[in-house]
Formats: sequence, C-alpha cells, structure tokens
Amino acid sequence: AGAAEKGVPLYRHIADLAGNPEVILPVPAFNVINGGSHAGNKLAMQEFMILPIGASTFKDAMRIGAEVYHNLKNVIKKKYGQDATNVGDEGGFAPNILENKEALELLNEAIAKAGYTEEVVIGMDVAASEFYRDGKYDLDFKSPDDPSRYITPDELADLYKSFIKDYPGIWLSALAFSAISFSVFSYQFKYLQLLIYCRLCYI
Repeated sequence: AGAAEKGVPLYRHIADLAGNPEVILPVPAFNVINGGSHAGNKLAMQEFMILPIGASTFKDAMRIGAEVYHNLKNVIKKKYGQDATNVGDEGGFAPNILENKEALELLNEAIAKAGYTEEVVIGMDVAASEFYRDGKYDLDFKSPDDPSRYITPDELADLYKSFIKDYPGIWLSALAFSAISFSVFSYQFKYLQLLIYCRLCYI
C-alpha cells in the first residue's frame, strides 16, 4: 500500500524505509548440481551452486552462470554419458555419483573450461538434516540403511574443512549441520571459525 501510494516499485519503497539510497541486485546463485532429496542419484548433499561474484553487473552474472552451466553439461556428458545430464527437482544436473567432492570437481572443471576461475566461486546448500541419523550423518542415505557407515559431527566438520582447503572461497549454507535437534544444530558454533571462513552468514 505504501509503495502504491508513492507510485514506486515495492523494492524501492522497502529500500526507502531502510534508508538505502542505492538499490543493488544480489549475486545470483545458480543451483547446477542436485543431490539429496532433490534428485534420484547417490549424492547426499543437496545443492551444488556457482556464484559469479566477479561479475560487474547482474546481466554479466547471468551470462557467466549460463556459460558455466552449459560447460558443466558437456563435462558431465563426457565423463558419464548422455543420461547423466538428466536434471533434478530444481533444474541442476543429477549425475549418479556418490562422492560429494566429485561434484565439486565437476564444477571446478566446468568453471575452468568456461574461463571464469577468477570470477566464480562454488556454493553448497548441504541440507544436512536430510541425512541426519541418531546424532550422526549418513552420506549414503539413499542406499539400504547401515549404521556402520554413519559419521560423527566431528567427521562431518573435517569433511567441510577439506572442502575449504581444496576449494578456496567455497560458500556453505547455514544448514551444514542438522537443524532437527537444536543441540546438534548448535554444534556448528563449535566451529565458528570454520563457519566465518565459509561465509555462512552471507547465505
């Protein structure tokens, strides 16, 4: 109603209320590989994204995202065959791979082939609640249940640390640990330095 009264778009009215004289579009996050409950593959972690943080405009960011996406399709097709380029619920590719690092490697290769290693970083929405099991995590939860393969929160944190080491600048969502139990979710604050480094506050 306030925007209509002033005759301005809603975003401009909200910016005025917040005291922001300039309106800037956010960096788009492209969900390009699907796993978790969003795809019928083996990947436990749900969303693997690219963020064109080096783009000078939103238009350039969209173009970069599209170019990396099409390069990713070619990379996946070459490695696993045409049927591996089927997509998940949110439009990302869903190759039938198990290792989450393998998905990150696919993104790295596609970004490099597109020529944007300096402009694009990788992001992940892990959605860890999907594979949380009795205080631990099952990174192969789509296979028949086997508690012997569950990993502890410490081991999951170590996996995230390896992501940071191998893929500098990676972004992780705030659901890197399960949100089902507050005690488990709050566990991530034990790794506050890890979370800050991953820029969890920004997603």
